[in-house]
Amino acid sequence: MNLHLPAFIGLLLILCLALALFCFYRASGNNWKILIMPLFIVFIQGVLAFSDFYVQFEEHPMRFPILLAPSMLLIILVMLVPNTRKVMDNFDPGWLTFLHIVRFPVELVLYWLFIYNQIPEVMTFEGRNFDILSGLSAPFIAYWAYVKRNLDRKWIILWNVICLVLLINIVTTAILSAPTPLQQIEFDHPNKGVFYFPFIWLPCMIVPLVLLSHILCIRFHLRPKS
Repeated sequence: MNLHLPAFIGLLLILCLALALFCFYRASGNNWKILIMPLFIVFIQGVLAFSDFYVQFEEHPMRFPILLAPSMLLIILVMLVPNTRKVMDNFDPGWLTFLHIVRFPVELVLYWLFIYNQIPEVMTFEGRNFDILSGLSAPFIAYWAYVKRNLDRKWIILWNVICLVLLINIVTTAILSAPTPLQQIEFDHPNKGVFYFPFIWLPCMIVPLVLLSHILCIRFHLRPKS
């Protein structure tokens, strides 16, 4: 690991990634093929981050689109292509909702990165990041909606929309505080930590999986009941 941080912080992030991928795999009906592209992206981005590819901020300030583009393009493609969209629409919304539990330990990782001066406070739950609420509420929504099955779909949709807004809020904050030409805030304490290994997997895979899970759940509950 390139940062001088306690090992448990990086280990927790890795466990968060594993949990997100596991929930996504279970949501697919245990279809291992669904993990091929995500794991490929995880591998390539991990190699790049381990070689400090993304932390050459002064020499190459605009490398971060390479970090975001693969996963975002994959989401766009799977939702635009009819065959893959049909596969995604058959995912289990219960497991997709359980996936959001990962957002609680992710917030702990972000907090520790702030403690060690790797990200600004604004990116934590002590600042303007309230995404921890999504992780705390996810198990209750999953239980009442998909185990007990007594939560109306309008409330499920509303929860997904609210949590999606919280996700967009922290992603926007992270981008605007990163040391790139797009930086608008936190010039004294920029967002650098997530560009190092293994924390690179947060923006390149965990966040896209969370985003896709919201999209699929909203689509599922907007479809007319048979």
